[in-house]
Amino acid sequence: MNKNECPKCNGTEFGEGTDFMAVKPLDKKLSVGSNKILTFCLNCGEVVSTRIEDPGKFRK
Repeated sequence: MNKNECPKCNGTEFGEGTDFMAVKPLDKKLSVGSNKILTFCLNCGEVVSTRIEDPGKFRK
């Protein structure tokens, strides 16, 4: 698979979005956490990447 190509349909246009469901550290139940950023194919909707918006919030 080419890095800039969808593994499902070979599309080459991608978008980014979030579902606003924060990922929270397991050991900090009252933490606000950080949003997930999803990268997806604009042709078929396949999610090709999920990342954390602010990974620094998980450092101890």
